[in-house]
Amino acid sequence: MDIEAEIRALQLDSAEDNNATLIPEDAKPEEVEMTDKVEEGMTDEVDTKSQPVQAEPKVKDKEVADMDCAEVPDEMESQKKRHLNVVFIGHVDAGKSTTGGQILFLSGQVDDRTIQKYEKEAKDKSRESWYMAYIMDTNEEERVKGKTVEVGRAQFETETTRFTILDAPGHKSYVPNMISGASQADIGVLVISARKGEFETGYERGGQTREHVQLAKTLGVSKLLVVVNKMDDHTVNWSKERYDEIESKMVPFLRSSGYNVKKDVQLLPISGLVGTNMKTRVDKNICPWWNGPCLFEALDSVEIPVRDPKGPYRMPVIDKFKDMGTVVMGKVESGSICEGDSLLVMPNKAPVKVLAVYCDEDKVRRAGPGENLRVRLSGIEEEDISSGFVLSSVVKPIPAVTEFTAQLQILELLENAIFTAGYKAVLHIHSVVEECEIVELLQQIDPKTKKPMKKKVLFVKNGAVVVCRIQVNSLICIEKFSDFPQLGRFTLRTEGKTIAVGKVTDLPSRSSA
Repeated sequence: MDIEAEIRALQLDSAEDNNATLIPEDAKPEEVEMTDKVEEGMTDEVDTKSQPVQAEPKVKDKEVADMDCAEVPDEMESQKKRHLNVVFIGHVDAGKSTTGGQILFLSGQVDDRTIQKYEKEAKDKSRESWYMAYIMDTNEEERVKGKTVEVGRAQFETETTRFTILDAPGHKSYVPNMISGASQADIGVLVISARKGEFETGYERGGQTREHVQLAKTLGVSKLLVVVNKMDDHTVNWSKERYDEIESKMVPFLRSSGYNVKKDVQLLPISGLVGTNMKTRVDKNICPWWNGPCLFEALDSVEIPVRDPKGPYRMPVIDKFKDMGTVVMGKVESGSICEGDSLLVMPNKAPVKVLAVYCDEDKVRRAGPGENLRVRLSGIEEEDISSGFVLSSVVKPIPAVTEFTAQLQILELLENAIFTAGYKAVLHIHSVVEECEIVELLQQIDPKTKKPMKKKVLFVKNGAVVVCRIQVNSLICIEKFSDFPQLGRFTLRTEGKTIAVGKVTDLPSRSSA
């Protein structure tokens, strides 16, 4: 017994020494104000109840393990660099992949030899100007068509920030993939083509510029950099008149989409193909009228969103594969994760143990909110996990439901359609994609007073705000918007068109949690 007591004393001393020297950078997140029509009146609160720290937490005691995990130093923190997820959105052919590729080249992620190889490959396909896009568009289908299909992913760093680029598809056929990319992002870069005719095509009704902006705002992309690309095109030649024309059309639209243009939006001109006004400011000989920042400066100046490293763990699964165990990929929305943690995979309540955590390509002991991770798990098979499942805290698991109450804003219904009980659509909420049905319209909200109308509502039309009950066929993991905004905001789509955006206002009291 004396030997056991000595060992115990040594462990306690070691734990106290460790805790005394660790001051997690995450402990004081900056506050970021989010203005949104859909989000109005809601508060973004996360349960941050602290638990007592024990010197020797056991894996099975998740309440203690969570707190212990928050005290472990994060290898990423030691670099003293903040982390932001950036999604590139915009109409097809605006130059999103080319701009993303140029960023990687300028930040030293791609060498000259690789660029020369891509130049030759693009020339062989008679597509000389596509070579920069090949850095982001890696599969053959994307290179042949010149269209991004999947959400491309890459990393780069500036002096102060680590960035994860999410290159979203611009074609209307791949909007669901764009939604997946935007749901993981902290900030958005809206790429617009200044070329004559191309801006107009993207901006007019049916163009993806409009839909992408509305979706980005709904999915929680609160800050937007609007880059006016292709300024070096022979139809533009860095014309201030063309830039001002685009700005005069975009600003009112961005404002009507819920963005605070003065605080949350910044416009700047670039050339993604040749890299002008990206890493360094544009030369006055090329563009004498531009006195603002370059793209890298604008990205570095974006405020980091509020994150809670000590909240209940939430990581929606966006992909999974087998690699010496089951590996899941996703972005941490709340809480922290450590090797050895015991968690639940929801909604099937499967208990799992964390074998390893990877951030970018690096293995780390701990990772906090906002990080894009690959997590190797034991206790579950790869075929038992789907996109939309959530890796969750054991003590406070995410609710799993088949029905919920939501407030919806109707954007644009299909022609001759009315929105009523029985209406069916496809629900997109974080990484969940599920067919749903409107079970009951509960009340319509007066857009002027923001209060419920007294008369019973049977149907609504475009522009209406309505509270309704929504039902899905399978259990899905969601949260109330007031508790976790990023897990409680959603879009409804039908026949390839976004018809409504909404937020979860209430969950059944007996949800499967």
